[in-house]
Amino acid sequence: MTTSVPQRYRWLLHVDLDQFQVAVERLRAPELVGVPVIVGGNGDPTEARKVVTCASYEARDVGVRAGMPLRAAHRKLPDAVYLPLDMSAYDAASADVMDVLRATGHPVEVWGWDEAYLGVSARGAEVDPLDDEAVVDLAERIRSEILDRCGLTSCVGISDNKQRAKMATGFAKRPPATTPGDAVDAPRVFLLDDRNWLDLMGDRPTRDLWSVGPKTSAKLAAAGVDTVTELIAAPREDLIATFGPHQGNWLYVLCRGGGDSAITAEPYLARSHSKSRTFATDLADATEMRAAAAELLRELLDQVVGEERLPFRVAVTVRTTSFYTRTKSRKLPAPSLDYDELESVVADLLGRFDIDRPVRLLGVRLDLVTDDAPTAP
Repeated sequence: MTTSVPQRYRWLLHVDLDQFQVAVERLRAPELVGVPVIVGGNGDPTEARKVVTCASYEARDVGVRAGMPLRAAHRKLPDAVYLPLDMSAYDAASADVMDVLRATGHPVEVWGWDEAYLGVSARGAEVDPLDDEAVVDLAERIRSEILDRCGLTSCVGISDNKQRAKMATGFAKRPPATTPGDAVDAPRVFLLDDRNWLDLMGDRPTRDLWSVGPKTSAKLAAAGVDTVTELIAAPREDLIATFGPHQGNWLYVLCRGGGDSAITAEPYLARSHSKSRTFATDLADATEMRAAAAELLRELLDQVVGEERLPFRVAVTVRTTSFYTRTKSRKLPAPSLDYDELESVVADLLGRFDIDRPVRLLGVRLDLVTDDAPTAP
């Protein structure tokens, strides 16, 4: 794959999916809506050295955060629903969202499962650049399309560079409830630029600037610089003397709302496709499970064939009524589009699960050959 030449834009839109992994799990299990959900590790909150990857807002309101040890989260919230990471499901959901963003016709730079930047109105080539109302309307339409097509909520930060757009997203995100049960605003759109930068950011601690971590903010505080306004007042040469030329110059630019306005859109080629299904009636019969998995495989294979791609690995995911979730996979002897061969692998993988409860969800994933993907056994 080749990398596109970066282009600078008048507007940068930072799209951030709301509590992404939890939201994907709730799409598959709607009864989880409104209850505390914590995703991390293999879903066992007593396991050592595992951390929270994503927490629902109900869990965040009592202090559970991403990166917290699962054991610590369990001490805070023992009655939450703990779920294991399901990488294939998150890959698939993220790919659907990125397809929505690319369909806008604006270049997209993906930064992870749950966030991406769009560049709008290329600098130097704009005939009729969007005004505030038009760019906010575009952001609202993007959010609506993501919700309609993917069932996921999002917020959008708008600015003239990536760093400030990312900080704008912070203003757009759902605020925490002040007391249990408080109503809160839904994720929304927020525009942050030179016109409101000082009003909103001037009195905030330097730690609130994107990329300023605790060590840097502590070093600034030791020099008598606590707020963004105080950082703006600090001479550039003093910052360079304290932090070196690279970081010192960056802090000088960052506190004034400056940043990178370029977008690099990578050519997109999915590494895998997957399909999963939550059943209205739980499956208890092995024959029913095999038939359901075979149906998912058929739908998936039709998609892969339509894209003229080749699978080289097959994976099957099982979730029981107790939310036990596991994935097993197998590399094929050689890439293949033969349905009978693939279905035999799916059936064998399915038979290797220790299923002692009815199954509520099945998923099938096909990993696809790319230029840099190994295909040898």
